[in-house]
Amino acid sequence: MPSWGDRFRAAAALRPGRGRGSLGAMITLFRPHRFCWPWLAGAALTISILSAQQIEMSFEEYDPDSMLVVPEHPVTSAKFPFVDVHNHQWGGRLSHEYVDQLVKDMDALNMAVMVNLSGGSGGGLVRGIEMLKGRYPNRFAVFANPSYDGIDDPDYPARTAAQFEADIAAGASGLKIFKNLGFSVQDAAGNRVPVEDPRLDPLWAKAGELGVPVLIHTGDPAAFWLPMDPSNERWLELKQFPNRRRSGEPTFEQLITEQTNVFRKHPETTFVAAHFMWLAHDLERLGGYLDEMPNVLVEMGAIIYDPGRQPRAAKAFFEKYQDRILMGKDSWAPDEYYTYFRVLETADEYFPYYRKRHAFWRLYGLDLSDAVLRKVYYQNAVRIIPGLDTSLFPEG
Repeated sequence: MPSWGDRFRAAAALRPGRGRGSLGAMITLFRPHRFCWPWLAGAALTISILSAQQIEMSFEEYDPDSMLVVPEHPVTSAKFPFVDVHNHQWGGRLSHEYVDQLVKDMDALNMAVMVNLSGGSGGGLVRGIEMLKGRYPNRFAVFANPSYDGIDDPDYPARTAAQFEADIAAGASGLKIFKNLGFSVQDAAGNRVPVEDPRLDPLWAKAGELGVPVLIHTGDPAAFWLPMDPSNERWLELKQFPNRRRSGEPTFEQLITEQTNVFRKHPETTFVAAHFMWLAHDLERLGGYLDEMPNVLVEMGAIIYDPGRQPRAAKAFFEKYQDRILMGKDSWAPDEYYTYFRVLETADEYFPYYRKRHAFWRLYGLDLSDAVLRKVYYQNAVRIIPGLDTSLFPEG
């Protein structure tokens, strides 16, 4: 007959989630000693309740600590001074105190220049430039934003191009197109205005004529168009932000086509496709577009989780297209830059991203060479954005 110790060890092995794990199975182990059934049933029920409390949780709650023991090299300041080509500092928040703190935070990150893509146009643009560049002349660049009001008017194309030229004369360094073009911008009849609408051709041409870049955000992550089911890797984001789900037209492919048609139609204009054109998950396809269109660059705002999960392919991509990639972050959160630095600069393995709804997976460092880092961090930006102070950056 098994000893009491053997019986208890066997009962423990049958807790919920291990083996049979049922109350009946535990009682069976002690059947010769029927006097202990009430005590044993209570103990088994307690074990079952405690175990259920421990194992029943939502996907949002599940956030395990890694047991992997690997070298760690957190990076809180970039190896080289860098230009962040994708930032947003809205005019309403700008004050002398805010801008002073902004520059202190930039210094801590080794950010030499911040490009504010939310410059607006006309008087608002001038006020924003004064708040930023008036206080720190060489630490900021500001991009203008067009208006689509009156897009049906016969003089809209010429008027909008002329306003952009005036914005450049007032101190803007480029043009930023938000994703509302292609999604929500409509004409007077309520029709969607596509990215490739010919009424915008004079605007793209004017940027090429003036020698300033167009940083354009078109579309959303492709997963936003997929069914919201267990196979969708952005399920958590769509659960937390249901308004981000997309269906029908315009489709992801439709927006990519409209955007690339603009790039092809205006080869004399330099375009920067925001967010790696939302193709960081398909680097072969993105590389095909870069091979076809030498006037296009990409920036990495809000997509570092994709290069970081494919370090070998991403490193090869960065090396091949080192003249076509720009550093960008998007939302202003200083401590989130640390993950960008770590992915780009180190060979670390299996470290966390900072926002689970974007990436529930771990990241790996690309360990880029100094030559590639210099281009991504500042040399490419200095080449395409006029007026940046080269004295802020090391030679070589």
